[in-house]
Amino acid sequence: MSHPHPDLKAAPPLPKGGLRVIALGGLGEIGRNMTVFEHAGKLLIVDCGVLFPEETQPGVDVILPDFTSIRDRLDDIVAVVLTHGHEDHIGGVPYLLRERRDIPVVGSKLTLAFLEAKLKEHGIRPRAVRVREGDRRSFGPFDCEFVAVNHSIPDSLAVAIRTRAGMVLHTGDFKMDQFPLDDRITDLRAFARLGEEGVDLFLTDSTNAEVPGFTTSERELNPAIEQVMRTAPRRVIVSSFASHVHRIQQVLDAAHQHGRKVAFVGRSMVRNMGIARDLGYLKVPSGLVVSTKELEKLPDHKITLVCTGSQGEPMAALSRMANRDHQIRIGKGDTVLLASSLIPGNENAIYRVINGLTRWGAHVVHKGNAKVHVSGHASAGELVYCYNIVKPRNVMPVHGEWRHLRANGDLAIRTGVDPERVVIAEDGVVVDLVDGRASITGKVPAGNVYVDGMEVGGATEASLKDRLTLAEEGVVTVVAIVDADTGALAEAPDFLARGFVHDDATFEPVVPVIEKTLAKAAEEGVGDAHQLEQLVARAVANWAFRTYRRKPLIIPVIIDA
Repeated sequence: MSHPHPDLKAAPPLPKGGLRVIALGGLGEIGRNMTVFEHAGKLLIVDCGVLFPEETQPGVDVILPDFTSIRDRLDDIVAVVLTHGHEDHIGGVPYLLRERRDIPVVGSKLTLAFLEAKLKEHGIRPRAVRVREGDRRSFGPFDCEFVAVNHSIPDSLAVAIRTRAGMVLHTGDFKMDQFPLDDRITDLRAFARLGEEGVDLFLTDSTNAEVPGFTTSERELNPAIEQVMRTAPRRVIVSSFASHVHRIQQVLDAAHQHGRKVAFVGRSMVRNMGIARDLGYLKVPSGLVVSTKELEKLPDHKITLVCTGSQGEPMAALSRMANRDHQIRIGKGDTVLLASSLIPGNENAIYRVINGLTRWGAHVVHKGNAKVHVSGHASAGELVYCYNIVKPRNVMPVHGEWRHLRANGDLAIRTGVDPERVVIAEDGVVVDLVDGRASITGKVPAGNVYVDGMEVGGATEASLKDRLTLAEEGVVTVVAIVDADTGALAEAPDFLARGFVHDDATFEPVVPVIEKTLAKAAEEGVGDAHQLEQLVARAVANWAFRTYRRKPLIIPVIIDA
């Protein structure tokens, strides 16, 4: 298995007739999937998503892929192909289109509908190219064929990209549910046909590569959902991703069967389910869905609410219900159904919400105590099937953290792929397919680009470090009036502290430290206010650490007497 080395240099120019593949997101992380393909001087992009921030990234709304390496080549982009409508695959498109508005955006009906609703908020109308499974379209030197795959959102596609350098098959996110609710299964016949023709590079979804066996069918959730609707004494509040049309379809069917009415709560849920219903992906029995106003007139045991917030997001409806700052008051006898996964990193936030809801008397049904969620990704058994059917010459696992990518690479090797031809890359690593062989040839910049309110890229790793320091260690401002000639303090310095241990006596011991620092600086002829501020900051920081084992952010202000 070839791995990127930390000492990779910038990649050399692409050999004539070769195909270059660079993931700018989605490798080494679950989210912000974006892969750039380069061939014959043109670029094709597959997906452009966002990553949601962790607790160590305060104030960040979303994280984008880094467009630096393609910014001076925006005119070479022939299209952006979207495999499906999840945020981690389409959320970055508005930011890419801000840089060049007329890039053709290619996707299935539902994917483009979700994207267009999102772009409306940014005031952008895309050049949309609608495709469906079985279609073949050329964009510059890339001949793309679209294949149906099954995932936790309808209308997902894999894409086969034919070029003179060879054929790439990119699965997108997929699983192999044999009994999907919409009867649209992953098209293994197409995978086999492409395999016969010869797949030179296979990019496969790694999310569940560590999970043995097969991902359970969505239909197996029906009994648990139905039981909740049947036995809940009062209201049922269901929380799910705002894009999981099939899961919400199951909830609607079960509610209808037990004589309950349903209301959608939360902006993204109302918007997406409206779109899915208008396009015919969500079948709603007449009279089933009502407004939240109409619900108030119904008895509790006739009520079902479908809301967002299954990942414990602080602003989503469910978290606000748990914190008692939502118009819907959770009470004794209510049943909350969390029909979703625990995304790695969100566990604490989700358990916090579960505890909050339980405290108000709700009965919470979740993945941990009932069969109410199945993954949207193929487990090891399904991946092995795909390798055996496609028989690829080279494999590049995508969409996963390091452990997922490695596990997926191991599966490929066990099915007979040459270990030398299994490429484990990370964001920014350049993989070239030349003469039928894929290898790592270099890297391009691929950092995190933070969106903070209206500003893109303004927050940096350094400013996030400052935010964390402020949150965890506090801040101390030191105001000193100094006689520049002698370096002596004209009066005792003022200390303003926030979030740091202090009473009036706290800072008395540091005054002589400051005096000593200033005297030494005067001796050495350092009189520049900025330099003095640096020296004082360092002295106070060292003192704070020695005395209190704390590292507050120190803001020095030196005023000439």
